[in-house]
Amino acid sequence: MTTTTLAVLVPLLPFLGSAAGLLLGRTAPGFVRPLAVLPTLAAAVLAVLVAARQGGDQAINAATQLTPTGSVPIDLSLHIDGFAALVAVLVGVVATCVQIYSTGYLREDPRYPSYAALVSLFTSAMLLVVYSGDLMVLLVGWEVMGICSYFLVGHYWETPEARSASLKAFLVTKLGDVPFLIGLFALAADAGTFRITGVLGAVASGGLDHPTLIALLLLAGVAGKSAQFPLHTWLPDAMAGPTPVSALIHAATMVAAGIYFTARLLPVFAASAAAMTVLAVMAAITMVGSALAALAQDDIKRVLAYSTIGQLGYMAGALAVGDRGAAVFHLLSHAAFKALLFLAAGAVIHAAGTNSLTAMSRMSGLAKRIPDAYWTMTVALLALAAIPPFAGFFSKEAVLVAAEHTALGERDVAPAGAGWTVLVAGLLTALLTAAYALRLWLRTFRGRGPEAPDHGRQPIAMTSVLWVLAIPSLGFGLTVTYLDDWFDGHPLTPTLTTAVLGTGLAAAGAVITYAVWRTLAARTPAPVPVPHVAHPDAEAGRVEAEALHLPHPAEDPADPGRALLGPLHGPAAVGFHLDAVYRTAFVRPVLAAASLVRFLDREVVDTYVRAAGNGAKGLGWLVRRAQTGNVQTYLSALLAGSVVLAIVAVALANAVAGA
Repeated sequence: MTTTTLAVLVPLLPFLGSAAGLLLGRTAPGFVRPLAVLPTLAAAVLAVLVAARQGGDQAINAATQLTPTGSVPIDLSLHIDGFAALVAVLVGVVATCVQIYSTGYLREDPRYPSYAALVSLFTSAMLLVVYSGDLMVLLVGWEVMGICSYFLVGHYWETPEARSASLKAFLVTKLGDVPFLIGLFALAADAGTFRITGVLGAVASGGLDHPTLIALLLLAGVAGKSAQFPLHTWLPDAMAGPTPVSALIHAATMVAAGIYFTARLLPVFAASAAAMTVLAVMAAITMVGSALAALAQDDIKRVLAYSTIGQLGYMAGALAVGDRGAAVFHLLSHAAFKALLFLAAGAVIHAAGTNSLTAMSRMSGLAKRIPDAYWTMTVALLALAAIPPFAGFFSKEAVLVAAEHTALGERDVAPAGAGWTVLVAGLLTALLTAAYALRLWLRTFRGRGPEAPDHGRQPIAMTSVLWVLAIPSLGFGLTVTYLDDWFDGHPLTPTLTTAVLGTGLAAAGAVITYAVWRTLAARTPAPVPVPHVAHPDAEAGRVEAEALHLPHPAEDPADPGRALLGPLHGPAAVGFHLDAVYRTAFVRPVLAAASLVRFLDREVVDTYVRAAGNGAKGLGWLVRRAQTGNVQTYLSALLAGSVVLAIVAVALANAVAGA
């Protein structure tokens, strides 16, 4: 079987599994789990075969014209370089782990068949984005992921949080997709093709007439999809969906798509120094702001959500200094430990038996009860904090090294100012990342909240996946010296300067956080025991906490984040009020305009419609009153009419005679 055929099957198999799962979900429920896992697993295996055959060498290209358009043609094409081959393996492996994990996590969920089918469709769409060699075909996968995220984030549609989160995710990403679509059309108009190879060829020959405008339009879509400032606000709220969905979105699909797209078309962005500067500033604000917000969150999943935003900021920063190898390397590394973090958080929530205990201030006694999640989450948090020799250290150092080279003028792909911006923000974020990672670990596994009831051992489908993902979280970075050919041929190994600075700042953040936690823990009263009653929703948990006089998360005296942030804690906890700004700047004007349109429709337009209807109704009433059915009345009216006509005729005759 040719490599091209294998590559076509990679996105096709999950799509077929999704369709079959939807068709057989009700009639043959026993086939739902195999149809969820096996096609995705097969796609992952085929992606590995494609990567082995591609080998990081020359890109694999194949195309057939989809339809004659009369202008810019649209092709069904493949473009598989080293980046695409590795990212496809990543998507397949993480999606398979999520599907296997979900069989245990959602085993009692009545909507599991539709959930599994949507996850498979989500996976297929991302694989289409990864392998596609035509921008319009890529756009299909891009938009299918958007609608899949809408349904999956809103899986628990009975809760208002899930409904509003799914709608917010859809609308905010669409806000970026509109200029993104315009940018794609402008890019194709300048390059004369939607083919990625043709676009890159046009850039190399200086064929783009409007590089800055095109790059900025495309960046809007990237910011929405990959949750970069200022379109990042949907991602923390998306935690209302099932935890395995969060792992999929944050590690292998959706948010990875924007970074991957930028890496694939990096020469388009590098053609404009202004666009690279904007990308660097966007990445810097995203990194630092999200790290501060993560340090103030009490919900374990929201901490991880803001962490994802910050790590995506690192990837965007690497792209802003012109190093797509470092960006994709961190994308791969981050996918392993972030998927592990979310799935381990799901094990924590599963052990608590209630969604109300996602608040870290109300956790305790979990380290002994769920040792698999405890040890694997520890590995993932060390990788997140970039502690050597874990995977995150090597990939984050690659980003910092790239920024250092650009700042010192050793690379001329981007302005030196962009390099300094990314480098300073990256080092500051390294300190904050270690602080919130240790805070999460301490409050989750060493916390002094009320102990939740024990709900027994975790399903093996969940625990086995955690250990599988712990392997790349620990060891993937050690492969850095063997991946040069896959990443544009330049080394990604750390340098002494950035390694010392980055690791030193991370260690300082961890030490300070631990010291503050020990001090606060000594002052915290003993926890109040919680009755062994599982509550199914967050509202029940809030009522329970109030009844037991538990501290509100915002007032928790044992939270080191409050002491570390000081006056910044309040704004950071609510995302620096960016949602409030959006409500004032966009939501309220739209609602006001809608109210005006409704008033004009009801009070002006409908007035004329109602008047026409009432006039016809009144005329009908008069005609109906004349139709009495009395013959004498009809004869009298006929006689009266005849007399009137005679008088009128005589008057007209006299008038004519007088004239």
